[in-house]
Amino acid sequence: MPGLLLRFMKFAQYVALIWSAFGYDDLPASKFPIGTPKSDAVDHVNPMIGNGGDSPNGSGGMIPSTAPPFAMTRWVAQTRENYVSVTPYNQTDDKIHGFQGTHQPAIWMGESGTVIVAPGVGTVTPSFEDRGIPFSHEEEVATASYYSVKLRPDSGGMVFAEHASTSRVGHLRFTFEDVSEPHVIVQASRNTVVSNNVSRIAVNIGDIQISPEEQEISGRNPERQDDILGPFTANHFAGYFVARFNAPFVSWGTATNDTLHENELNRTDQQVMGYVRFPENTTQVDVRVGVSFISIEQARANLDNEIPDGTSLEETAYNTRKAWADKLDLIQLEGATDDQKTIFYTGFFHTLQYPNEQDEDGRYYSGYDDQIATHVDSLIAEAMIKGVTGFDTDVAYAGVYKDATVYVFLCVENLTTANAPSRPPVNDTTTQYYDRQEGVGVEARAGLTLYAQKGFVGADQHSEAGSRTLDYSFDDFAVSVVARQTGHGDVADFLLARSKNYQKIFNNDTGFMEARFSNGSFAGEDVGWTEGDKWAYTFDVMHDVPGLIELKGGNASFVEFLDEHFDGGHNDQTNEPSHHIPYLYALAGAPDKGQTRIRSIAAIDYNATIDGLAGNEDCGQMSAWWLFSSIGFYPVNPSSTLYVVGSPFFDKVTMKFPGNGKTLVLTATGAATKPYIRSLTLNGQSITEPLLSHEQIINGGELVFEMSEKPELWGSNSASVAHSEL
Repeated sequence: MPGLLLRFMKFAQYVALIWSAFGYDDLPASKFPIGTPKSDAVDHVNPMIGNGGDSPNGSGGMIPSTAPPFAMTRWVAQTRENYVSVTPYNQTDDKIHGFQGTHQPAIWMGESGTVIVAPGVGTVTPSFEDRGIPFSHEEEVATASYYSVKLRPDSGGMVFAEHASTSRVGHLRFTFEDVSEPHVIVQASRNTVVSNNVSRIAVNIGDIQISPEEQEISGRNPERQDDILGPFTANHFAGYFVARFNAPFVSWGTATNDTLHENELNRTDQQVMGYVRFPENTTQVDVRVGVSFISIEQARANLDNEIPDGTSLEETAYNTRKAWADKLDLIQLEGATDDQKTIFYTGFFHTLQYPNEQDEDGRYYSGYDDQIATHVDSLIAEAMIKGVTGFDTDVAYAGVYKDATVYVFLCVENLTTANAPSRPPVNDTTTQYYDRQEGVGVEARAGLTLYAQKGFVGADQHSEAGSRTLDYSFDDFAVSVVARQTGHGDVADFLLARSKNYQKIFNNDTGFMEARFSNGSFAGEDVGWTEGDKWAYTFDVMHDVPGLIELKGGNASFVEFLDEHFDGGHNDQTNEPSHHIPYLYALAGAPDKGQTRIRSIAAIDYNATIDGLAGNEDCGQMSAWWLFSSIGFYPVNPSSTLYVVGSPFFDKVTMKFPGNGKTLVLTATGAATKPYIRSLTLNGQSITEPLLSHEQIINGGELVFEMSEKPELWGSNSASVAHSEL
């Protein structure tokens, strides 16, 4: 999904870059209730938003997981078995089958190396269907840092299940009331559906070991649902875990799906699990589960490091809540309704779940090269030009340069480097590389062979050729930024020029972007797009808006085209290709029209219920749009230093920047009923164009919007305010 990958990197990764933690004084946590430390922001997080409905896009694709920001593993109640386009929790289900440490980053991506812990009573019934226990949403609590639910077995009694977690350790507690034969099942491996196109099952052979002396269950799960997408065998890939209990085992065994192997301490098999029973008088069992992608020993080390012996569940929940408060409290809202606060802080919560941490004591395992060791071009470019440090810029340049020049240096001799690959993408002219195509490599730029020669990806050679051409044009711009920042001026000049390749697929006869066949003929308006159409992708030139406006005949005709797009019902906020489009009005001299569209989208496509996201969250991108829009500016081109001014939603927003200790206060009195901007000042200085620089924002001060109930001319005086840096 080249178009989608760019956009979730663009939105969610930006938010991850720009906000980082600032400190609270440490407080003794051992006796603190779940709602501490105090944070109005965290209190307004509703993890259920985005989980309504039963389809991937209808639900928003989110789950009520507990974990700190950027956690390697998130823990969630398991109401169904998750696969590509299926989440482990869904509001429509009425049974919980366990609690899962999930590594599924987004609904359209697969699970990997998971571990599942399931409490049970009576006879041990380990298979997924048989171990489900009824529950009610009325007896469920879901927060950013703590989850609990009352499970009601058919045999009577109750199991009160709770969990919190750190980045690499899940902390669960089961309280058994009026039940017999309390036990816990730990699932190491499962057989999974691995294809969207054909119902096919992959067999995963896992390991389980039970140590009654240590009161531990450990194991290995090689499940990697996305391994069908490429030739990366990654034979050593696995998720490892160590589950440590605070209660003694009275009996134990292993299981393969629904078959029990009593008294067995270890097994290597498919659908493999371990189970342990506790004494009849056991009323509470605490279990901490360390996970790792490196080894069982590393999983045990992660457990000891992050939730050492003697740590209460309350302490774990406290520390996780504090981690969220440290982030979310950086932005304070005034003049927001309760629902708006919920939308805002839940969105913030969603965006800061990505990217996931991968390191473990300074090491990480890569499933791509099977060692303990893209659309990343935009992220790296943005990091460099916005002052993010702490990474090797030369290595970063080498990586993005490789993405851009897998083939092109064969055509342009002076761009060769010693470590550049000397081949085009594998089978580049004969492999389609369509979405989730099985058994082919993951290439940074499939179709680069023809793109380097003619400036576009051939629709007769590759799927999504129009989207790829536009994405590669943007990527060329991003890589040119990195090249210039690292002193490679010649490369920067070449790639900046090549970033104009979007012009090669603009059809002057129709006025739309249009994919082309390798012979140069246009392929038709409805061919070659990634989850979008000719309308959305004709606006997909974020790095050169002036050039796009020129193609459409200037500001006036471009604004008319925008009107036709919105009035004709072509804008689709449920998917990323449309997200930047309302902000293009401001760059064509009609910011008031953009302000109207922004407010309308925010009201229609977002709310504070479980159905509060009109489309698939895709790693935080839906929420990131609302976050930026609500505070009044938006990064149309994230690989630049400019933001486009929109229409702030609140009377006042206070943002603290931990990197430099500065604070920015945005005031927009009456914004709730006044969507239009009459004037804008920063620290008393008038701003007449609808643009803010990163430097202006990050240096703090007072940004004052004078709002109006009717459309105003502010920002429209210039013949064209669209800057080339965009």
